[in-house]
Amino acid sequence: MVSVTIKKITKVPSTVLLPIPTVLVTSVGKNSKPNIITIAWTGVMNSEPPVVYVSVRPIGRHSYGLIKESGEYVINIPTAAQARLVDYCGTISGSEVDKFKETGFTPVPATHVRAPLIAECPVNLECKVKQVVPLGSHDVFIADVLAVHYNEDVLDEKGRPDPDKIKPYGYCLNEYRQMAGKLGSFGYSKKA
Repeated sequence: MVSVTIKKITKVPSTVLLPIPTVLVTSVGKNSKPNIITIAWTGVMNSEPPVVYVSVRPIGRHSYGLIKESGEYVINIPTAAQARLVDYCGTISGSEVDKFKETGFTPVPATHVRAPLIAECPVNLECKVKQVVPLGSHDVFIADVLAVHYNEDVLDEKGRPDPDKIKPYGYCLNEYRQMAGKLGSFGYSKKA
């Protein structure tokens, strides 16, 4: 047996899961224009039924009130080529600026919720909030996925989503990072 010595440095607790998805979340209130917020605190919570979440700061986030009021949102997965626009949507408030107008993103009606899809984002998940969990700096909006939409050009010849065509990216320590190439497929470690 080979002995390996790795020196660990302990730091204060933080949110250092790397990478985390970078998405655009759209929402709309009863008497407001649709808004876009950049979210990195998001993920999958359950597969059957499909359940996802977004975490939003209650203070100073226009979208927080819209999601809380409507009980719905759309997670739009952008491409790496859209990183600059995604960053912009995270640096300015929708209470002051029409982010659809400023970015050139196109709102498209969803099939189950009032919040629009972003046409230019290759993947869109329509979500209905089932629970809100306050955790401190953020409230978690846990939601059922009601529908998933794909831009036709990101599907492979069998109609499956192709990550190489979608080109998602992540947020890592205040930086946006592209995903690298394929390492393997589920179960590949057991194949000869």
